[in-house]
Amino acid sequence: MRALAISAIAGAMILSGCQTTGNIGGVEYDKTALGAVIGAAAGYGISKGNANTSSQNNRATAIGAIVGGAAGLYLDNKEKKLRQQMAGTGVEVNRNPDGSVGLIMPGNITFDTNKSNIKPNFYTTLDKVAQVLAEDNKSGILVTGYTDNTGNDSINIPLSQARAQSVASYIASRGVSTARINSQGMGSANPIADNSTAVGREQNRRVEISVYAIQ
Repeated sequence: MRALAISAIAGAMILSGCQTTGNIGGVEYDKTALGAVIGAAAGYGISKGNANTSSQNNRATAIGAIVGGAAGLYLDNKEKKLRQQMAGTGVEVNRNPDGSVGLIMPGNITFDTNKSNIKPNFYTTLDKVAQVLAEDNKSGILVTGYTDNTGNDSINIPLSQARAQSVASYIASRGVSTARINSQGMGSANPIADNSTAVGREQNRRVEISVYAIQ
């Protein structure tokens, strides 16, 4: 399956063309291709009905195919700093199965129900995230929005995309280069809690930030 995913990703890179370039950690890359590759990887995970772990692994493969993989020590340092900054904020910091540093930001601190406007109290938390991410230009950042299973894809996917874009735009306004950031909305896919309870739905209405080392 992994080989098939890589083939599809390589095709997406070729078809995307070379229209907009960026520079991460001294490496020039095609932003259009990067966006297409992340989309292809995430789409592959959804189409195969994979769990969140598989989608993360596919994204890591895609990004690694472009930039040559992650640097463990660099990510260890970012994880440590983010854990310190996120202490007491309600944001969970972990390491994703693909090796990236993951931040899980639940709905009770990020957005009101059916809204994509960042809650006022959440700006301080995002300021702290941006401070760590803006220290250097050696990371690629993927912001992913999710909803609970209330409603349908025609509502949930645009809403989750709008939430991801709100977070991405805000951290960009705080000094993180837009060339390093991609965002996507996954709707109600990949729940991390039970959607049959109010508490579970609140956890599923989340935004995740994945931080990848670019070398």
